[in-house]
Amino acid sequence: MPLHIVIDARRIRDFGIGTYIRSLVHALSAIDNTNQYTLVSAPGDVRTLAGLPENFHAAVYTRRDSDAIDNVAFPIYLRGLSPDLVHIPLNRVPLLMIRPYVVTIHDMANLFYEEDRSKIRMQLRRYRFRRGLVRANRVIAVSEATKRDVENIMGVPPDRIRRVYNAPDPGFLAHAAGPGSEEQRRIMERYQIDYPFLLYAGNIRRHKNVPRLVEAFAVVREQLASHPVYADLRLVIIGDTISQYPTVRQTVIKSRVEPVVRFLGFVPFETLRCFYESAAAFVFPSRYEGFGLPPLEAMACGTPVVTSNVSSLPEVVGDAAVLVNPENVFDIARGIHDVLLDETLRAELIRRGREQAARFSWSRTARQVLEIYQDAAGGRE
Repeated sequence: MPLHIVIDARRIRDFGIGTYIRSLVHALSAIDNTNQYTLVSAPGDVRTLAGLPENFHAAVYTRRDSDAIDNVAFPIYLRGLSPDLVHIPLNRVPLLMIRPYVVTIHDMANLFYEEDRSKIRMQLRRYRFRRGLVRANRVIAVSEATKRDVENIMGVPPDRIRRVYNAPDPGFLAHAAGPGSEEQRRIMERYQIDYPFLLYAGNIRRHKNVPRLVEAFAVVREQLASHPVYADLRLVIIGDTISQYPTVRQTVIKSRVEPVVRFLGFVPFETLRCFYESAAAFVFPSRYEGFGLPPLEAMACGTPVVTSNVSSLPEVVGDAAVLVNPENVFDIARGIHDVLLDETLRAELIRRGREQAARFSWSRTARQVLEIYQDAAGGRE
């Protein structure tokens, strides 16, 4: 008997979680024409969900999941939809959430790198975080590392946790632009980029370790000051607006690299892909990742990657990246230096990177998630 599955799609335009929602929904639509889906989104997001099959429907809901009243209002709204199952695609579960539901947990950075100094607010956040997981009929963890954290730190029974990997957006694997293409040239001209650059793409939060990336870049730039290719090496950071993170700006000034570090904020997908393809290397020295999608996106675009040897990142990148200690600026600089100057290593990383990125598929992810839906809706604990 077909299920009625409701997916909370309110964050479909977000930088990271939006990619997860969009990719999962489109992959489900390609493999499942039996079950009925209702995608709950904000009024302005309905067009984002256009073009889906007839068994996918949009429902408009105006409150954000960060509103306190959403803990009551959203469950009431969901009850009116009469779902057989609800999928909350990130661990922001309303306190009075109806069951059965499935929740995806992407990471536990909010607990490990807590920035709220109010002890009461921290305790409330931890309580809600754990409650959303332990009440779920199934928890989808995006890596083995995250699965272990959910089990060992949150105390969720292992038989309720399923590891289901994310995957790069298929658009990164298409290579529609490619090095030297007219599209790439046009986009680089628009941003006035005619120099070699290192790339970072992602949010600028404390655990992302961007200040150490800036310091490592300063070390490498000094080492290559007379190099025929990389003497004018720059650093491009795509993601949050820098005004919200004074520590990063202070590090740029202190390291004396202000003229050669650019912060571009968020950019459209095609622009991001061209930056990946144009970068001399992608550097991602994060101290903690639940999955770590940007390194895979860079690999899919044929760019060598330097990333951390901690958390889920070694699990995701395999042997297709240079792994460094994210706590050591000089080790990060060593990884960047090796990737830029060792041509044999670069070629091997590009080859392995494309192969590694291709191992992750949204079609496979969607099939695993669909099995979890059927399992959770069946009431098996």
